[in-house]
Amino acid sequence: MLDTHDRGENHRTHPFSLPAGGTKIVEAFKVLLSEKEFAAITIADIVNISGVNSALIYKYFGDKRGILHKVLADGLDQYLSDLERDLKGIKGSLNKLRKLVWTQISLYENNRVIARILLLEVRNHHSYFVSESYQKIRRYSSIIREIIEEGIKDGDIRDDIPVWSIRQIFIGAVEHLCLPGVIQRQAFSADDLTGDLCSIIFTGIEKRK
Repeated sequence: MLDTHDRGENHRTHPFSLPAGGTKIVEAFKVLLSEKEFAAITIADIVNISGVNSALIYKYFGDKRGILHKVLADGLDQYLSDLERDLKGIKGSLNKLRKLVWTQISLYENNRVIARILLLEVRNHHSYFVSESYQKIRRYSSIIREIIEEGIKDGDIRDDIPVWSIRQIFIGAVEHLCLPGVIQRQAFSADDLTGDLCSIIFTGIEKRK
């Protein structure tokens, strides 16, 4: 969920609810994206699976990239709601970071459509950076920053490393650990990867007592 533009202007788009036809389009798109690359999906493919007239695709989403952003935004919204709920019951910044890492890897492990959209498809196009999805990624980045700042304040995390650097290392490390499995459609373990990553990064950022 790498956010490399978080110091720039905050462009916002607004979520929208879909009628039945729009929902059919989204579900058909998810099926297609689980089977093939985004570039290989055609409007005709979506029409064939959804049974919806192509005119509705353009009406609701503009083009197939609009469907891509809708699927991603909805998936991230659910993920962030669950994450914020789960973090409320955890004490200690390092424990919160471990939970956050586990939930992100688990998302990539169990929802390969979202993983492929986020890691492989959206960042190479300018529309991502003005999308609802991007605002949710910024929300995720803010959660990490707040946890790190809490850890520094409580004396659990070193204060001689910039917060921005620590945050980017966490986000980037998670993505690079998961990327081979997502590309090759292979299984990986959230438990194992979380343990490996936290052992390495915590050794560097934890403040020595």
